[in-house]
Amino acid sequence: MAVKQETKIELKKRPPVVVVLGHVDHGKSSLLEAIKDFRITSKESGGITQHIGAYEVELENKRITFIDTPGHEAFSAMRSRGTEVADVALLVVDAAQSVQPQTKEAIMAIKKASIPMIVVLNKMDKPEANPEKIKRELSKIDINVESYGGEIPSVEVSAREKTGIQELLEMILLVSDVQDLKAETNVPAEGLVIESYMDSLKGPVATVIIKRGILRKKDIIATDLAIAPRVKSVENFQGKPLEEAYPSQPVIILGFEKVPAVGERFKSYKSVEDAQKNLRKEEQKREIGSTVLEVEGDKKVLNIILKGDVFGSLEAIESVLKNLPQEKVILRILKCEAGDINESDVKLAEMSKAEIIGFRVKISPTVVQLMKKDTERKVRIKTFDIIYELIQNVRSSMEKSLDVEIVRKELGRIKAMVIFWGEKNRQIVGGKITDGEMKKGFKLDVVRESAKVGSGKIINLQRDKKDVDRLTRGDECGILFEGNIKVEKGDLLIAYSEERVKGEL
Repeated sequence: MAVKQETKIELKKRPPVVVVLGHVDHGKSSLLEAIKDFRITSKESGGITQHIGAYEVELENKRITFIDTPGHEAFSAMRSRGTEVADVALLVVDAAQSVQPQTKEAIMAIKKASIPMIVVLNKMDKPEANPEKIKRELSKIDINVESYGGEIPSVEVSAREKTGIQELLEMILLVSDVQDLKAETNVPAEGLVIESYMDSLKGPVATVIIKRGILRKKDIIATDLAIAPRVKSVENFQGKPLEEAYPSQPVIILGFEKVPAVGERFKSYKSVEDAQKNLRKEEQKREIGSTVLEVEGDKKVLNIILKGDVFGSLEAIESVLKNLPQEKVILRILKCEAGDINESDVKLAEMSKAEIIGFRVKISPTVVQLMKKDTERKVRIKTFDIIYELIQNVRSSMEKSLDVEIVRKELGRIKAMVIFWGEKNRQIVGGKITDGEMKKGFKLDVVRESAKVGSGKIINLQRDKKDVDRLTRGDECGILFEGNIKVEKGDLLIAYSEERVKGEL
């Protein structure tokens, strides 16, 4: 009987995968730009890197992969995902400013991922740069750099002047060497989807980072939600074709039948049948954004259809939208998918009385013609290039659905002491202001024995038989009262104002 031999697993050294985190304007994108002459900021709306991207650099014949995570607070979910695949985290802090709330968020994400951190003190070219101040502030939140008796290395750089970059890359290699990063190469390829979108010409496109194994063109791969019966092409981050992709390498692949979700893990299989077994059978197991919230009680509901250019942005937007207060208005996301706004979106919006919200997408020519031809279609379509503007707009739409609230404010009180004269609906009342102030035109409630019995207003206000504009607590006064009731001695006249206030979430 032949003895089956087990395949010996081959472990080979792999490059480190580095994630760049920090506050929105502390220079993450410009740092990557300095590391690899790859201009990012100028291409992005609002100066914020809106999508996760991955790039490779080489130093002393050693490669380093950088994952660029977005800087805006709306992308905390994407930042956390970026650290899942990373080996080293760069915490970028502006040496001329201070530790910001987003800096602390980034630190939490790094700690949660349990990966080594390098503090990068950026903008050292500024005269006001004070690295020691930053180190002290970091020490107060338990981030102790080596010069402060800790174990966390720090590097001073200027992305603008491109100084300190060599030292930073050397530090990354040093930190990763200590970890002795290795991966199996003679096993089925596995990796993580870090970006995905639908291209009108190429079809589903996914950016992935290989975790183990070697990915080859024509391989059969699948995630939990999508399958590529045949990988049509493998390209590096610069779009150059590759025959093979190795662990830690970021590559762009074509061949998926539908767009995989960001954060999904993929594996390669021997046959399409094996890959299909991995796909989820139950349709109710959601793809990103298909959740429909139930309406409870008499709450108002805002239905929206969310379209975006890539899944990474959509997931981040959806995450923030779901965190908007919904005690008064329920936000229901009927559909959330990558791609331009099309006719089926408009039909769904009509049926469900939903707004269509687009992020960095176009409105298809068919829809434009449809809206021009049929002006009675009551479908609102809005598109945005900046995340926080989109979020604010949705919040505003939710608030507009709320009823205007009438807010009443008590202004003062008069104790009626004597009734001088009266005819029809007018009286001259003498009294003393016991609280607040009185002015001509103030509205009044008439309270008798703790119950409201009528209302009116001050037509005129006098003191010592002379007209006055305003009197305050302790003053005796005479008022010309006009109202729907006769004031009696001992009544309490309460002055108030009413203001129409827009509803808030």
